[in-house]
Amino acid sequence: MAATARRRGADAAGAVAASLLLAAIVVMLPGAAAAPSVVAEECGEERARGGDRVEALPGQPAVAFAQYSGYVTVNEARGRALFYWLTEADGDAATKPLVLWLNGGPGCSSVAYGASEEIGPFRIKPNGTGLFLNKYSWNREANLLFLESPAGVGFSYTNTTSDLKTSGDERTAQDALQFLISWMSRFPQYRHRDFYIAGESYAGHYVPQLARKIVEYNKASPYPFINLKGILVGNAVTDNYYDNIGTVTYWWTHAMISDRTYKAILKSCNFSSTNISRFCNRAINYAMNQEFGDIDQYSIYTPSCAAARSNATVLRFKNTLIRRRSFGYDPCTETYAEKYYNRLDVQKAMHANTTGIPYRWTACSDVLIKTWQDSEFSMLPTYKMLMKAGLRVWVFSGDTDSVVPVTATRFAINHLGLKIKIRWYPWYSAGQVGGWSEVYEGLTFASVRGAGHEVPLFQPRRAFRMFQAFLAGEPLPKS
Repeated sequence: MAATARRRGADAAGAVAASLLLAAIVVMLPGAAAAPSVVAEECGEERARGGDRVEALPGQPAVAFAQYSGYVTVNEARGRALFYWLTEADGDAATKPLVLWLNGGPGCSSVAYGASEEIGPFRIKPNGTGLFLNKYSWNREANLLFLESPAGVGFSYTNTTSDLKTSGDERTAQDALQFLISWMSRFPQYRHRDFYIAGESYAGHYVPQLARKIVEYNKASPYPFINLKGILVGNAVTDNYYDNIGTVTYWWTHAMISDRTYKAILKSCNFSSTNISRFCNRAINYAMNQEFGDIDQYSIYTPSCAAARSNATVLRFKNTLIRRRSFGYDPCTETYAEKYYNRLDVQKAMHANTTGIPYRWTACSDVLIKTWQDSEFSMLPTYKMLMKAGLRVWVFSGDTDSVVPVTATRFAINHLGLKIKIRWYPWYSAGQVGGWSEVYEGLTFASVRGAGHEVPLFQPRRAFRMFQAFLAGEPLPKS
């Protein structure tokens, strides 16, 4: 069962979870004059930064924080450029950390999901008519940088059409590293700033892989400036074997499938294999198409969007394509995003689609999802490497997601064999149990009660409280 699916910044495994050089740094002595080339470079970056300033988006309420968006070229030869949107912190932005948010898919937009319905400062009104404020925006605590990655996602583009069918984990991580290096030249105030990477779903690959690239880059650089402190991943595709076992277990324990189908899947599916047998495919298809019913697999207890019932999402389950509806929760916010970001006045305000991309902006790219190339089998070795490097590692999971469920995440974490520092306990938010947590040597796990695949969408207050604890490096509150 492959680690690929599509959805709201989401991604994951066909209903089963799964299956970038060095920037020039000039150190100058007091009183030394800058070389003309350096002055020109700095002026050029300042102009670029000013050109990226977003004065206001159409239908946006008044805000005090600054916004920037635009393109950063990551590969000149092939014409790959990634689109970003920075919403600075709402107060004391110069003293607060920078957080890069990535959505998964692979092939889904961080503008559509992370920015517009999860952690960003704005929410989109029905039918894309305007914006309203998100009370629990994470930019209350940090500067938020949303990246549409890889090229082909959202407004990000490539001038080499074949790139769209050859994307994979390695190139995505390398391009994201190049983006950060170049972006921090444009925004030098964020060099050396405390920096975190967060994301969800197939970003369970993107986030640790980019973190690994940064650690390696910093080791090789005489003047490292990307001050990576930690990572935060939610409902994350982590390990194909444990993800798949955990997903099927979730289906059964939540009465989504019958005993007979559960046994048939366990008997016919080899979760260690890179290929799916005909019998396994048949059992999985039966479960999804005959026993699940018309539910939102990303949030099994909430209603589907009636207006979007005719839409379908392609999930790649190994080499088999399965068509299943997957909607979000408002539950129709995804449709609002596609209407809003296809407005020409919105694109002009955001400095987006400046090259005239020959297709509509969509929340997810079916081309990338269907043709994804390299995908690491397990991220557990990378987690070990990042913990050894001293990074803060938090993994969280909404407990009503059946695509990359909490059981899958727990199975994977358990096989890291980490020493427990704080035993399993309920954590609280606003006087209610917000979920459960266990703290290990090097890693913190937290579930978020009543949240689906996009935790900040379904439980914004609890997600915000968790984010505060993560940035503070403190355990979630016991009372």
